[in-house]
Amino acid sequence: MKKIIFLALALIFVSGCMNTPDTENVTDVKNTTTVQYNTFTGRKPLEKISYKASDPDNKNGLSTAKKEHSYGVAEGGEPHSISIENQKYFDSVSYNAIAYDNKTKDKNLYLTFDCGWENGCTAKILDILKKENVKAVFFCTLNQIKTQPELIARMINEGHTVGNHSASHSDFSEISRQQMADEIAECENYLREKFGYTSKLFRFPEGNYSESALELVSSLGYKSVFWSLSYADWDVKNQKGKDYAFEKVTSRLHPGAIILLHSVSQDNCDAMEDIIKYAKEQKYIFKELK
Repeated sequence: MKKIIFLALALIFVSGCMNTPDTENVTDVKNTTTVQYNTFTGRKPLEKISYKASDPDNKNGLSTAKKEHSYGVAEGGEPHSISIENQKYFDSVSYNAIAYDNKTKDKNLYLTFDCGWENGCTAKILDILKKENVKAVFFCTLNQIKTQPELIARMINEGHTVGNHSASHSDFSEISRQQMADEIAECENYLREKFGYTSKLFRFPEGNYSESALELVSSLGYKSVFWSLSYADWDVKNQKGKDYAFEKVTSRLHPGAIILLHSVSQDNCDAMEDIIKYAKEQKYIFKELK
């Protein structure tokens, strides 16, 4: 009898050893090794790309007339009619461009910054965004990316989007279609090589574009991001104080607003936390732009 019991227990033990281990209790040694790449973010570099402009000579005859983006001053929690008409146009031509979010009536806000050079404000803005758990898009020129790699890496690593604002901030309504493609590719490839990063959001320098430019940017797979809320904040020699910035931004809030601010503005920096808190108190929700 003892021999039978012993054999039975032995069979149970062997059977248990043959079962597949519980994966939650197994450590894969291969996954414990962290690879640190020689980029500013520590991410793996991405392969460079090249963009060849479709219809480089514009034989399809798309308009090259310059359009200077205008948005109108929103009032009473509603977008200005100019912004409404802009978005109607973008939707009608299907060139993947946005001036404000007209797809929902929810009180969504999209915070964006244009960054062409550094004035000592961006790090503090990032501190406030982190504290308030708000994600933004920073549209950066190649100059900003090259001269401020630590700030750019911080944006990326803290979950913000670094958008393409071109290599040299050229007026896209005045250059050829291939030059446009080259401007975007140069900025894109630096982000790929030095940061292991890519983004498909683009903002036209100074908001100047043409129908041909819109189509070209869209053909490269990018979304052109305009805005429906902004104010004259870029002149660092004509700052008017945090209260001024607060009033200009908060009085123009509306559902679906794409907010454009400049990171060089000390007024924006000083007012940022109050602007975000006020918007939240008014039940606005800061969303990530995709």
